Amino acid sequence: MKILVLVDGSKWSQKAALHGVAVAKKKNAKLVLFSVLDRREAKAVAFNLGARQGDFEKVRSFEEEIWNNMKRDIQDVMSEMLKFCREEGVNCSIKIVEGIAKDKILEEANSGEYSLVIMGAYGKSGKTRIGSLLEEIAGNVKPPLLIVR
Repeated sequence: MKILVLVDGSKWSQKAALHGVAVAKKKNAKLVLFSVLDRREAKAVAFNLGARQGDFEKVRSFEEEIWNNMKRDIQDVMSEMLKFCREEGVNCSIKIVEGIAKDKILEEANSGEYSLVIMGAYGKSGKTRIGSLLEEIAGNVKPPLLIVR
């Protein structure tokens, strides 16, 4: 059995990873922690930062700095999760890809490798309604989908 856990760095995805560890331990399953980095997010933040500062010439450098920070931050989060999995005796790996989250998640989840997909009900925004990514993928993921609240 192989379990895919979607990680975006939010507390909700960390809760999903904890559930993934529990299921993996009970089922002696392999856990894959999966994250998608979307460059459009860095571009949007950089543009807004440039607009606030009234300096659009720096948008490109802001974008690179933000992009590098995003990559470093998710790598740090995933490394900590990987360390925890190993301490718990769970066979675990991490996979970080670049692209549009919905597309990359569906591609990975529906690859035929996974028996279960686990994700948090909310994303990084922490809004009280169900996350927009969940709404986009829920009906299109072929394996069973466990949503953690």
